[in-house]
Parts: sequence; C-alpha cells; structure tokens
Amino acid sequence: MVYKQWCSEWLNCYVKPQVKERTYAKYCQLAKKHILPEIGEYRLCELSTTVLQQFVNNMQEKGYASTTIHGLISLLKLSLVKAVELNLVDKEYSMYLSRPKTLTKRVECFSIYEQRKIENFIVFIDKPKYFGVLLSLYTGIRLGELLALEWNDLDMRKCIIKVSKSCHDSWGDDGYIKVIDTPKTHNSHRIIPMPKQLVPYLKIMRRNATSKYVIPGRTNYGSGIRTYQRFFEKMLSDLGVAHKGFHSLRHTFATRALECGMDVKTLSEILGHANPTITLNRYAHSMFDHKTSMMNRVGKLLRR
Repeated sequence: MVYKQWCSEWLNCYVKPQVKERTYAKYCQLAKKHILPEIGEYRLCELSTTVLQQFVNNMQEKGYASTTIHGLISLLKLSLVKAVELNLVDKEYSMYLSRPKTLTKRVECFSIYEQRKIENFIVFIDKPKYFGVLLSLYTGIRLGELLALEWNDLDMRKCIIKVSKSCHDSWGDDGYIKVIDTPKTHNSHRIIPMPKQLVPYLKIMRRNATSKYVIPGRTNYGSGIRTYQRFFEKMLSDLGVAHKGFHSLRHTFATRALECGMDVKTLSEILGHANPTITLNRYAHSMFDHKTSMMNRVGKLLRR
C-alpha cells in the first residue's frame, strides 16, 4: 500500500470520528498540501529515516516555520504509529528525525497608552460591536469564545461569564459560515469572573439586544471570525495604533493581570491553560517594565 492510500484511510476511519470537524479539516489540508506531494507515492515499507528526513529538509529549504514542520512531523508520526499497530508496516522512523529548533515567539501586547486609546474610543463610540474588544481586554477571552457568547452565558448579578463553546468560520454551500463548536481544550471550559466595571455597559447592551449573541452581526448568527478580525484591524488603523492581531488583546490582559499582582495559578485558570507553567513561560518575559520597577523598589533599600 502506498502512503497516500493509507493516509486517506487513516484520516477517514481513525481521525474523523475522534476529533473536531475543524481539526479533521486541518489534518486533511496539511496532508494534501505538504505531505502527499512529497511522499504520497512511497510504499509504507519504503518510508525510512532517510526518506522522512529528506522530507523535513525540503520543508526547511522552502522556508516553512519550525512550528509548521513540527506539526507535519506529528501528523506523519500519528499516521505511521497507527500503521504499525495494524501490522501494515513493521516500524516507523519519525522518532529518529532531526527536527528544526523551535524558537519561542515573543507575545505581542498593547502598551498602556495604546490600551487607554482603544478603551476611550470604545466608550465614546458606544456601539455593541466594539464592546467585544473591551470584553477581551478585561477577561482574556479568545476570539472564537467571544463570538460564541450568548446572553444566557452571562450572569451579571454574580459578575461571571460561562465559557462552554467556541466558534470558527467554515466553508459552506453559500460561502463562509459560522460554526459553533466546543472550546479549544478541556481546560477551556471555565467560568470567568468579570470586573464589575463592565456590568453597566453589558446591562445597556442587553436591553437593546436584537440577537441572542452578545456580539451582534449582520445575521442572527452574530459576527463571524474573519469579519470581526477585519473590523478590529480597521479600528486600529483609524486610531493610528500599530497593527496587532486580535489575540494580542488576550496577551495584553494577561500582562496587565500579572502587573497588577494576580498570581499565576489564578491567571492560568482564567485563561484556560492546562497548567500554570504554560502561563508563566508564555508571559514572564513580557513584563520587563514591571520587573524594572520591582528591582528599583528593591534598590531603594540601598539609600536606607
């Protein structure tokens, strides 16, 4: 059996029933675009360390990011491990591959000045669609989770948000459609305490709401991911704020929370991370100004 036949069988019989539709579609796209054109015609028994390493080397030569290459190797490994389990091949060789080093990507967040500029504009313009930006800045909620929020997910008396679903854009018969799904991971199911200062704005929005979704759109399904991203990009451009992705709002929330003294365990649970180590590794280096301030505070002891 050649690899492209096995890959198709593996995806449809062993992956599709076990993962989210979005994950399955991503696997199919990665296999079709990157893996099958390179090694699809090889027989399973021909996929040696040399063949797989050449595939990895080709991806590097084409300039793909290390995270993309690691993802392709993981996909290959999953398919080949299953082939070994089913006795289609004696051994898989992905464990012997030399992989590119993964560089830690520095998180981008808005400065205090930029954050204030964004907040003042949103409060001034007073439109429900803009409030999603403010909600993300003060809860760290992901974009997919934000746009899936319904009014019954909010308890304004207790000041909490229940995150139990997310959404993504998908291709349908009539173009891109909004698909409601479960959150990113098991830990993404969570309850987030809201700052009480947000509640008055939300109450006004709720009284005037015409959709079950907190962030309205042109249809009853609320705003889509790409539509809201473009809206956010235009807002930053109009304000003269340097472009950053919507996810930078989540990074900004995390950085401000740490600067205010929130402990890492609490922040980890609010963000929906699997453990505090992930939170600490991701955001510790984004607090250099705060570190400097703390060191200067320690330095004051010298004058005493």
